[in-house]
Amino acid sequence: MTQYQRGHGGSVTRVAQLSRIAMPALVGLALAIAGCSSKKTSSVEGLGNGATPGSELTSKNENGNSLEKWKNGTLGGGEGGPLSDIHFGYNDYTVTQQDNSVLQSNARWLQDHPGSNVQVEGNCDERGSEEYNLALGAKRAQSAKEYLINLGVSPGRISTTSYGKELPLCQDHEETCWQRNRRDHFVVSGGQASR
Repeated sequence: MTQYQRGHGGSVTRVAQLSRIAMPALVGLALAIAGCSSKKTSSVEGLGNGATPGSELTSKNENGNSLEKWKNGTLGGGEGGPLSDIHFGYNDYTVTQQDNSVLQSNARWLQDHPGSNVQVEGNCDERGSEEYNLALGAKRAQSAKEYLINLGVSPGRISTTSYGKELPLCQDHEETCWQRNRRDHFVVSGGQASR
């Protein structure tokens, strides 16, 4: 081993010098690898801490949420359930006048079926980043939830989630298709899930 003179009388071997550099690098690499293997969780508003899109009602939803239907290849298969979807303008999360009657009808159905809960699924079109669309979808779901609460539905019966642009009904790259994808979908769980 070659020794090198250091400062005032001390010496250090090249191996010791390399270990001072290599050890922090190895620790950093180990932490980076460990961090990459963990599950990603979302902290997008409306999803809750540690929740992932679509996870809230998976176990208690007997009809299947949109994520389950998408996995099974049945999303958009014509079965709308007892509640109707509402739609939004581009980059908007305010409930439109034309959807007031839809939400009033949805609220009436929920009041007539007190054993049923609903998950409001916010969706977006394909434009915009994944993060932006998850946040926008959460705001859309929250808008519908607040509207239903104002119509007398108990807040404890309504949950929200956002799928962003991940579960489109239509895959074409044009405005008519994008309009269909900018929606809140209502999934009923528990109680009676038919009209």
